[in-house]
Order: sequence, then structure tokens, then C-alpha cells
Amino acid sequence: MAQHLQPSHFINRELSWLRFNTRVLQEAYNPANPILEQLKYIAIYGTNLDEFYMIRVAGLKEMEKARLSTGSPDGLSAYEQLTRIREYVSKEMPLVEQRIGELFGELEKRGLAIKRYEDLNLQQKRRANSFFDSHLYPVVIPIAVDATHPFPHLNNLSFAMVVKLKDETSEPVRFGLVRLPRILPRFVEIDNSTFTPIESIVYHHIRDLFPGFSPISHAPFRVTRNADISIEEEEADDFLDVLEEGLRLRRKGEIVRLEIGVNDDPHLQEFLTTHLKVSHNDIYTRATPLNLGAYWQLIGNKRYTHLLLKNQPPRALAPFDTKEPISSVIDKQDAVLLLPFESFNPVERFIQEAASDPNVLSIRMTLYRVGSNSPIVNALIEAAEEGKMVTAVVELKARFDEENNLKWARALESAGAHVIYGVVGLKIHAKIAHVIRREPNGELKHYVHLSTGNYNSGTARIYTDVSFFTSNQKIGEDAVRFFHHITGFAKNTVLSSLAMAPTQIKPKLLELIAGEARKKGEGEIIAKINSLVDKEVIAALYRASQAGVRIGLIVRGICCLLPGVKGVSENIRVVSLVGKFLEHARILYFKHGDPKLFFSSADWMPRNLTRRIELMTPVYDAEISRLLLAVLNLQLNDTKQAKRLNSDANYTPNVSDGEAYDAQSALEEIVKHMHKNGEEHNRLAFNIEEFLKHAGVR
Repeated sequence: MAQHLQPSHFINRELSWLRFNTRVLQEAYNPANPILEQLKYIAIYGTNLDEFYMIRVAGLKEMEKARLSTGSPDGLSAYEQLTRIREYVSKEMPLVEQRIGELFGELEKRGLAIKRYEDLNLQQKRRANSFFDSHLYPVVIPIAVDATHPFPHLNNLSFAMVVKLKDETSEPVRFGLVRLPRILPRFVEIDNSTFTPIESIVYHHIRDLFPGFSPISHAPFRVTRNADISIEEEEADDFLDVLEEGLRLRRKGEIVRLEIGVNDDPHLQEFLTTHLKVSHNDIYTRATPLNLGAYWQLIGNKRYTHLLLKNQPPRALAPFDTKEPISSVIDKQDAVLLLPFESFNPVERFIQEAASDPNVLSIRMTLYRVGSNSPIVNALIEAAEEGKMVTAVVELKARFDEENNLKWARALESAGAHVIYGVVGLKIHAKIAHVIRREPNGELKHYVHLSTGNYNSGTARIYTDVSFFTSNQKIGEDAVRFFHHITGFAKNTVLSSLAMAPTQIKPKLLELIAGEARKKGEGEIIAKINSLVDKEVIAALYRASQAGVRIGLIVRGICCLLPGVKGVSENIRVVSLVGKFLEHARILYFKHGDPKLFFSSADWMPRNLTRRIELMTPVYDAEISRLLLAVLNLQLNDTKQAKRLNSDANYTPNVSDGEAYDAQSALEEIVKHMHKNGEEHNRLAFNIEEFLKHAGVR
């Protein structure tokens, strides 16, 4: 008998996300990672936390202010969640700062030193002084704050320094600010082995910026504002203008966090909180250089690549390892790429060849995050200029990519493409490209590309994704209906092979889960997703578990499902994989499904299943199904990078009695062997079963 679900059967979404970021942080302690690679995880941790405060904490603060219920299945109010978030972050930050100190010490031994101005030698100080005179003095902005000089507005993620000053004529102390524009480097390169935080140099020259005043105390600080853009689309006459105004307002949102460097003067914090109107609960004191994401400047320095992991270049495997046109390749067979282990080039070629092919009539595709220099968008522009019918669905609401997408949308429109800016009330997150070609016999043929990831060559090198090509005509017909649904006034569109959110994917998932539940002890589900939040899907998984279904979940980030609870989720196992590459693919296996394998652009969250346009793709090809099932089993049984979620909501290493292995490294090895056997044009010529026998691949 199914057990009635209680709030205690769910993990809070925000706390689950914080635990995910902790798993990112743990990679900064992983001895298998080179030293600068460990610092990279600190940078990722910091940028993740910035976005969390800008969006999630900001939303909770608005709910708390409006006294709205969060509707969280775990029963926590907005106030309770904010309290726990502050406690969690405040407890974890000293560990972050300690680790940064340790890494800085190790990096110095390897020839990369981060030193304050006062710790530089005489020659280095002269270089720092010269840099200040030539590069900083003309650009930094000293600001007096008094009755005639109001406190300035500080944009989101602004970095500045507050200083307490004393007039040489013994007048009362005064306060000033020094704004440090983002165009300036966070760390000034003093010589080939030494970097200095910019505020350290600026403070040494305070007298140059405020002549006649002596510094008494100072502290660097950084503000984080609410960056969630709210757009009333129904009332927008020109969506582009409304979006641009939203981007301007993002810079002025309510402050949700004030980070301030450690200092001994309480008046500095009092001065800032008075003018910024920040609650003491939203102030975080930091003992290390502010803006952890700025460490990318050090990580990206080409002189220190030997302190990073060596990347195996992505490989071109059969059937894409020849110069044969992509359309000819997929005329013969469905094909899949496992990114980033395989090259993204076939995806770019697919669009570029379609753009230059005189027999191609139409190219339609969705663009969510395409990057700043996109060969794909350039090919679409070329196709539109050549007179082809180009339809580009540019999602302008892709968070933090809005400005880049706005630029591409205008370039496409100028070339004559038909540009769609999304659908009212929904965000378009589906990843699909559709080419229609007139064959020699006059018939029209469909070529479709579907993916779990974006059309972005940059992220294709660091995100794991499934990239799929097909000339299946049923899927092609679904692609036509999909784009008609978006570009027209279509309602109640039903796709036959593909499933589309918000109307089809969730019912399909619930049906597939229920189908396994009916098989009881014979049922099995394996799902690889980024986040699991949706209450109805979780409840369905709990019911399946109670029916005896064996369930393996690979959930990289947020997981609100609590496994291993007696009578509720005893048959559910959850692991999280954080490694060299960002796990981004969504792959689903249902043992008794028809077909058994699917991949999707959608995570199992309410926003993806009910508030976005997403696609879920069935895999009919037996060889591709076999490969994707191998990937699932490989990752579910990873015993080096994976962490297992326990019934107490904490994560521990995913131990096993078998041979220990890292799934991402294993996939690199598999692709390397496939490449060696490429002349056979058999992607599985390498014996995966033998390689993965300890992973239980069927």
C-alpha cells in the first residue's frame, strides 16, 4: 500500500542546490586535479553562488516581503529558507577561504604568486606604481560622499572600495569610494610570476586619488542585486524594447547581498549599510579577494596551462569522419555524437552545408545560447541573404544571455531571416534544427538535428550532451508541426513521435513511470537529468519504488527526492556526478517502454515541464540505444567522481566492490578506441561490454 507523502519526504530545493555547489567545491580538494584545476572549481563555485543570490535568494526575499507562501513541498517558508541559506553559506565560507589560502601557497611554489602590494619587493612595487600611473589613475573613479556629493548608484556585481579619510587640517573624518570598473583586470600582472589584487595597489595610492587626505581605514566591497527580469509580455508592444529596458533595470535591482573585505573598522560597514539600505543579515565578510569568479583570469593565463588538466581533443568518428555531406550520411542511418568527447564540427557542417546547398529550401532552428561568435548563426545569415527561407527562434529570455541573443536576432533580421522572439508566457528551451531539401525526384525530404545542449561551439567543448541526427520522416513531420506551433497561432499541437512540453512531456513521463510500476519487481528506470524538483514526478517515482521498480537516478544538481526511505523510496538510488566536464545531457531509460530510450532538453522541474517549450526524443535505432544505455550504466556506477545521495539528504562517495573508475575518463577512453577502429565504420567496434562489465551494462 502506497504511503502518504509527508514534507519530510522531500528535500528543500534551495538547500539541495547549495549541496550541489558544495560538491563543486569538493573538487578543489581532489588530489587527482592539478593545482590550477582545483582553483578553477573555486571560481565555478563563486560564479554559481553569485547567480544563486541574484535569482533564487532574490526571489525568496520578494516572497518574504510579500508574505507569500513558497508552495515548497518540504513545507519551509521563505523566511525559514533564507535563514538556512545564510547559515549554510556562512558556515561553508571559512572552508572556502582556507582552501584558497592553501591553493595560493601551492601555486606560489609552482611559480604563480598572488601577493598584496605591501608584500612585493622594491622592484615589483615600482612596476605596480608605474601600472597605477599609466592604467589605473586615469580610469578609477574617486567619489567623495558628503552633503553635496550623494552616494552613487552601484550596478549589480559592482566592485569598489570604501575609505575613511582624514583631512590634513584636522577636519572631521570623511568617507569616500573608489569605483573599480569591470574593464580593469581583477589581478594586476606585476611580472611573469606575480599578480596583485587591484584594490591593494589602489589603496596604496589613495593620497593620489584624494589629494590632501590621509587614509585611516579601507575595505573592498561588492554588491549583488536582484537580477531576475520580469516582463509583462502580454502588454508589450515591442518585446525588444521591453527586454532592453529589463536589462537596464537588472543593474538597479534591490541589493540582496553585500560582500565586504575583512577590516577592523566597524564604521566602514555602518557607512555602507546606511547608504545601501542593506540588512545586516545580507552582509558577508570575506577574508580573501572578493569575486571568486575573477580567478578565471589566472586560470586562463597561457603560461600556466601545465597546471591544468590536459584535454583530449574531441574526435571525429564514423560516420562523420569523411568529407561526405552530412545529409548523405544521415540518409543512410540515424547518428549520434557524445559531446564533448566527439567533435561538434558535424553540427556546424550540417547548417553550413544546408546554407550553401542550392537544393535546400528551408532552414529552421531554435537558438537559446549560441555564443558571441557563432559559425552557425553566420551560416543562417548567409542562407537568408541567398534567399533561402530561414526561421530562427531566438530565445531572448535566456537568462544572462539576453544581450548576446538580442545582437544575433537583429543581425538575422537584417539579413532577411524570419526571427521569432519566443512565445508569450513560455521560454523556448528546445534544441532543434530542421532542414527541408528538394530531392532530384522533386520530393521534399526532412533532415533534423535534436540535442540536449545548445548550438554553442564553446560549451560543446565542456558540456556533456547528446547530439542526434536523423532523416526519419515522422520526426521531420513533427519538426514541421513544432515550428508551425511556434510561428503561428496554433493551439493544442500534438506531436506523434516527439513529445513537447508543456503539454506532452510530463504526461508521457508519468505514463512511462506508471508502466514500469505495473511490472512491479521486473520494472526498471534509469534517468540522467540535471535537476529533479517536480512534485508529481517525484510522487510517481515513489509509487514505482513501492511497487518494486528498481530506479537509478543520475542527478547532477538539485534533487528534491529523498532516496532510501523505508516504505517510500527504498528501491531508488541517486548519484550526482561532478567532474572535468559539466554533465548536461538528459537521457532516460524505461525497461518496458516502446522505445526504451529517450533524450530530452528538459529537466524534471516544474519550469521545464509546465512553463517552457521543450522536446523529448525517442531513440529507435538499436545501436544508439545500446550506446546510451551504456553511458547511463557507466555513470550510475562511477566510483571516483560520483557522490551518492543518502536518506539523510547528505552525499557520500559512491563506493563499490568492483574496480574503481571515473565515467568521464572512461568515455574518453572509449571514444579513443572507437577512433582507432573507425575504418570499420562501426562506432561500437570497441567492446564496450568488456570495458564496462563491472558497470552492469546489458
